[in-house]
Amino acid sequence: MSPLMIPIIGMMIPIIAILAKVYMRSIEMKERQLTAMGENTAEKAAQYASRVAELEQRVRVLERIATDGGIQTAAQIEALRDSPVSFETMRDKVQ
Repeated sequence: MSPLMIPIIGMMIPIIAILAKVYMRSIEMKERQLTAMGENTAEKAAQYASRVAELEQRVRVLERIATDGGIQTAAQIEALRDSPVSFETMRDKVQ
């Protein structure tokens, strides 16, 4: 082995160690970003599910109003305008 190779190899070891450390940190950062993104996605999915439930309830009410005839329809529309109705209350009335 050439006497020049020993110092070159000796300098490469710390350089490779430093590069490996930088690479490991970048992997850790990507893992944290993915975890944060997953939590954010789960939260948004729960919000969307809640909103979908509200919209389904409103569609049921509108379908019931559209299929009912006569004087009750106008009274029901006015009642809906006057007071906000929770999902549970409307579900009980529909069933």
